Amino acid sequence: MSNQSCKEEYIHRIHTVQDYIDQNIGRNIPIEELADVAGFSKFHFSRIFSGVLREPLAHYVNRIRMEKALFLLAHRQDFNMTDIAYEMGFTDSAIFSRAFRNYYGVTPTEYRRDYSKNCKESIFISEYNKHAAEKKWEDNPFAGNSRITIESLEEQKIVYVRHMGTYESLAREYGGLMQRLFTGAGMQQLLTGENWILAIYHDNPEFGAAEQFRTSLCLTIPKGLQAKDAEGLGVMQLQGGLYAVGHFYIPQEQFGDAWDYMYREWLLNSGYVPRNSYPFEVYRNNPSEDANHMIAVDIYVPIEPIFS
Repeated sequence: MSNQSCKEEYIHRIHTVQDYIDQNIGRNIPIEELADVAGFSKFHFSRIFSGVLREPLAHYVNRIRMEKALFLLAHRQDFNMTDIAYEMGFTDSAIFSRAFRNYYGVTPTEYRRDYSKNCKESIFISEYNKHAAEKKWEDNPFAGNSRITIESLEEQKIVYVRHMGTYESLAREYGGLMQRLFTGAGMQQLLTGENWILAIYHDNPEFGAAEQFRTSLCLTIPKGLQAKDAEGLGVMQLQGGLYAVGHFYIPQEQFGDAWDYMYREWLLNSGYVPRNSYPFEVYRNNPSEDANHMIAVDIYVPIEPIFS
């Protein structure tokens, strides 16, 4: 195995561990269990994890947990402190409050109060296009080029390649990542013409550090085909459930506006709240082949009724 292939295998195994942590963030996962997921000895796993991500394992798990707690505090007013504590794997709200204060310097109650007071105009300032935050908001910037539907999605397996870093670096590396994705899928004979092409955003840009953002570029696997962790690809589940789907036909520079429209305009008046899962984009055309060089994109936001 070449040095490059060995490095890619290490990175791939740590990405698998990241997925496992996300799926089990509500409980304390023994290091032996994570080492087993990665296929490494428990005696070396922590050093390998830190070496690949440049972040110690315990710090990584705590950071992901705290960032998810920020989202719930800001956008799920129906969750009290005990609800959030249990959701994030703490045994009670007092322990959660101490951990939160140690990490951020304020209590969860103080953060929720201050966020509600200062950020009413910004449910989600999209980092997918930073310039969108500087624009004066319009009630409907898309005229007849958009619509929003509520859809129930079945859970399904997808293959992916992952980028870690800013969205600017993602844009620079996008072509190479997509080539890796399609080359690996072709080698596994997964390309049928029925695949969805999508990008999953694992971290909320409102709360995380840009250099730590995780983005997975993915292909859905048609029924009847089997994918495996090979040829540079990872395999994970695309979570099923209820989604608000924004169907847009836009130029590249309006992506940020589309995301902000979903969260600022539509969601606030919809009767739904964001569900604790990842949003993603599905690309429906090739803009280089479009007469207007526009992009047909569906933005999927996981939701649930605000009153259950």
